[in-house]
Amino acid sequence: MRIDVLSLFPEMFEGVFGSSILKSAADRGLISFHVTNFRDYAENKHHRVDDYPYGGGAGMVLAPQPIFDAVDAVKQSGVKPRVIMLCPQGEPYTQKKAEELAKEEQLILLCGHYEGFDERIRESIVTDEISLGDYVLTGGELGAMVIADSVTRLLPSVLGNDESALTDSFSTGMLEHPQYTRPSSFRGMDVPDVLLSGHHQRIKEWRAKQSLERTWKRRPELLRDIPLTKQQQTWLAEWQDKV
Repeated sequence: MRIDVLSLFPEMFEGVFGSSILKSAADRGLISFHVTNFRDYAENKHHRVDDYPYGGGAGMVLAPQPIFDAVDAVKQSGVKPRVIMLCPQGEPYTQKKAEELAKEEQLILLCGHYEGFDERIRESIVTDEISLGDYVLTGGELGAMVIADSVTRLLPSVLGNDESALTDSFSTGMLEHPQYTRPSSFRGMDVPDVLLSGHHQRIKEWRAKQSLERTWKRRPELLRDIPLTKQQQTWLAEWQDKV
């Protein structure tokens, strides 16, 4: 996979793409990251990328020409990239979306600023609009970092154990079960006996029950879209009866 970021502040990505899991994935050739300052494609004398909005109003709007040309320049031959606009109007980002994007050959992430993008960018070259949540940031860079990170860790061989990504919170539709490590007893707090039993079926059942209970207590709305087994329905009914 190749991820291209179009940003006015490419230096913001040096630490993110040059550290930890993302750096390791790039060093092993599993993914490549490219950051382009779309100001370099501005054709006007002063390299301006924004202008006043038609019809008046506060703020400035990102002009189409630099972004159109920058996108054309980074597109890979023979590939249909997903061109993603980071903006408050986009669909809320989810693990399901990350899994969808992880199947692509190339992602182009557009980082907005000011009052947003000229509408012709959205209408002509954008395939997806994504928002991190119902709040506004100073630019799209942080959103682009989140997408790059969440997508990269889903690629084969990026994590030490490919199963890790499959059992993450939200990958199964529910929150992840509690995790423990050594020592088995710490400051009077003990690891649940079932996890020390070596009985894989009992451990699997305990984790499934804990995952369901944690989701029910913390994010009950997630259960609306999950088909529950008869056993899960029984557990849920027991907890609800106690409320």
